[in-house]
Amino acid sequence: MIRLLLADDHAIVRAGLRALLEAADDITVVGDVADADAAVAFCAADPVDLVLMDLRFGDGRSGASATAGLRALPAPPNVLVVTNYDTDADILGAIEAGAVGYLLKDTPPTELLAAVRAAAAGESVLSPTVASRLMTRVRRADTTLSPREVEVLRLVAAGLSNREIAKQLFLSETTVKSHLVHIYAKLGVKSRTSAVATAREQGAI
Repeated sequence: MIRLLLADDHAIVRAGLRALLEAADDITVVGDVADADAAVAFCAADPVDLVLMDLRFGDGRSGASATAGLRALPAPPNVLVVTNYDTDADILGAIEAGAVGYLLKDTPPTELLAAVRAAAAGESVLSPTVASRLMTRVRRADTTLSPREVEVLRLVAAGLSNREIAKQLFLSETTVKSHLVHIYAKLGVKSRTSAVATAREQGAI
């Protein structure tokens, strides 16, 4: 029997997933939580085989951060990300944090059930769209933004100055400028505005 925890900030999503999963005779939903911290706390107190984790929880801790926290527990559950977000940064962030799989919420029910069983056993599971993005990224690794460069560019997109970015990321302004030079080169652009626009077109941020 697979002991499963649902972590999503939308009650209707949790209810839909619970109804689908509890219809299977080899899965039991032991709980559902609305934020990432609650997911970590639940698994620290109760045995869970698999967590279905959303990536974004309003203003709270991210699903990727919670995944890393879950994987650091003495008896860590496997984590299967189920989300609407499919940017390169989201996918890589979740996988680097320790998620065994990454599905989009438009995954058909039968495929979701198969993915849950595979992920509970520790097997890697990726939506076709996600797998395609990862393969594309591997093929053009020399032009792919690093996680830190994505972080810097997201703050640029939010309107922060180099000084503000440096303060928020605990970097020097020189380091921020260096990251921007690399970002411009990889994206083939010459300005902050163009970098943000191009990165959004490519799904990097």
